[in-house]
Amino acid sequence: MEKELLIKSAFEDGGFIPEEYTADGRDISPPLIIENVPSDAKTLAVIVDDPDAPNGNFTHWLIWNIPADISEISKNIERKEKVKELNGATQGKNDFNELGYRGPAPPSGVHTYRFYVYALDDQLELKTGADKETLLKTMEGHVLQKAVLKAKYTR
Repeated sequence: MEKELLIKSAFEDGGFIPEEYTADGRDISPPLIIENVPSDAKTLAVIVDDPDAPNGNFTHWLIWNIPADISEISKNIERKEKVKELNGATQGKNDFNELGYRGPAPPSGVHTYRFYVYALDDQLELKTGADKETLLKTMEGHVLQKAVLKAKYTR
C-alpha cells in the first residue's frame, strides 16, 4: 500500500504562518514540500483557502498542472499565468481577483488557512485565471489523493 500524500512548509501543521508569507509581510507564497506522491500521479494542484473569512470561504491561491515529480515548490512563486520553474504550471484567480498567491490578511481574530495538495491522474485542460469552483469541477474523477496542511494567522 502506498503511503499517504503529505504537504509540509516553513511552519508546523496547526502552527502560525510566519509574517513573511502574509499581507503584513512580503506577501509571498511559502515553500511547500510534497511527499509520498502516488506513482501513477501525472500532476499536482494546490489550493489555499481561509474557511474563517467573514463572507465564507476565501481563496488565496490556485495552481495546477505542476509535474508530479516536483517534490518542492519554492517560496515566492511569481504571480504569472504560467510558472516557468514548475514546468509551466498554471495559476488561477484568487478571491482578490488576481493571479497567484496572496497571503493572509484577516480583518479580525485568528483565521485558519488550509493548504491543500491534490495528486491527479492527468493534466488538466483548464484556462489560466480559472476560479476555485471551476478547478474543483475539472479535478473531479482525477484525484488520486489529497493532503492538507492547516495553519493560523492573526494581525
